[in-house]
Amino acid sequence: MEFDLESQPEIVQQAAGYALQAWDLAQGWLLSPAAWSQFGLLLVAYFIAVFVTRRLRPTLARLLDPGETENLLSKPRRFVMMFLPLLLPLLAYVFTGIGEGIVRSIFDSGAVIAFGKRVFLFLAVRALVRDIIQDPFLKVFGKFVLIPIAALYAVGLLDLVQLRLSETIVSLGNISFSVMSIVRGLIAGSVLFWLGRWSNEQSSQFIQKQEEMRPSLRQLAAKSIEFMIFGIAFLLLMNIMGINLSALAVLGGAIGVGLGFGLQKIASNFISGVILLVEGQATVGDYVELDGGEAGTIVKMMARATILETFDGRWIVVPNEDFITTRVVNFSDGGSANRYEAPFSVSYDTDINLVPDLIEKAVAKHPDVLKMPYPPDCELRGFGDSGIDFAVEFWVNGIDDGDNKYTSDVLFLIWNALKEADIEIPYPQRVVEIKGGLPT
Repeated sequence: MEFDLESQPEIVQQAAGYALQAWDLAQGWLLSPAAWSQFGLLLVAYFIAVFVTRRLRPTLARLLDPGETENLLSKPRRFVMMFLPLLLPLLAYVFTGIGEGIVRSIFDSGAVIAFGKRVFLFLAVRALVRDIIQDPFLKVFGKFVLIPIAALYAVGLLDLVQLRLSETIVSLGNISFSVMSIVRGLIAGSVLFWLGRWSNEQSSQFIQKQEEMRPSLRQLAAKSIEFMIFGIAFLLLMNIMGINLSALAVLGGAIGVGLGFGLQKIASNFISGVILLVEGQATVGDYVELDGGEAGTIVKMMARATILETFDGRWIVVPNEDFITTRVVNFSDGGSANRYEAPFSVSYDTDINLVPDLIEKAVAKHPDVLKMPYPPDCELRGFGDSGIDFAVEFWVNGIDDGDNKYTSDVLFLIWNALKEADIEIPYPQRVVEIKGGLPT
């Protein structure tokens, strides 16, 4: 077949050339006894692989399945069991490789059977992405990177695509690099990012289980490992992309100048965060109140800021520098016990000598009120306009808000105790004098 394609665009001519080559190859395979024998060996290898898989897979599943038992080998056995879907394509690949050696020794040619091997390898990659990988990031990576690469390798175009990408040069000013280096960098960066994230999660979980360490030290160790992991990943990525690390000296100088001028606050907050983690004066779980009025429980400490959660569910992002340069009240640093007071008043007709003992006994009945460091203490605070003012001080474990309505519960106890003792709780009273008498 001959076509006059000189008037067509270059891409059309290249496509037609590849099509003609494929047609010639197909004709050679269809008319060659060696090709037909290789097709036959491919089918034999596949059916043998199917037979062996049906016999072997149930046995392997029984051996690898740990059931409900949990021991040192349970997780490794479950991990290996996940790869059983690869048994068929990999066995077909192995048996095809054995057949390829036989064919090459007889016909001195094995192009067809080599193509079959690559197809079986493609099927193995496809099964890996579809049935085994569960991580969302790795699944997307396999779908859009691993499977296309395996498909190009199966049809024998991988080397050609690599060559074309390496020959295509992109220039940005004085910097020139190939498209292949960009692709390689994206693939390596994705893999390194996932490995860094996974290893960081594993190390953080391990560190958080070390209960003998202070919470602040656990946070500092986790952050240090995180920076180290991603720093190593960055250096590896630069090396894979072929970027000379000495060229980063200029970038480091620029970053230093930026830190000196425009990024002073970021650097200050970062260093303040490290100081907080080292000193341990405030850590995750502490209830703090800042000099600016912000108050809440520390739920997360990051490199730049600390997140406080208020009792109404709102999150406040506080720069780490505020914990160093301003006054901070930590309600949890010296222990979880805190003192509160509940004010109340009684009528002037009351024998006030009976009130302290009555109220202290009533408040002490609350299950969360502590006897140590001090039991409930009822004090006379003054003589008001409408009644005699008292207040009872009490200690509890925790903060009086959110789920812990300590003051509310104590006021209920005071009310009930006063009512049972027939002690009147006054309401505001005023004496009004009308000069000149009432009008007639």
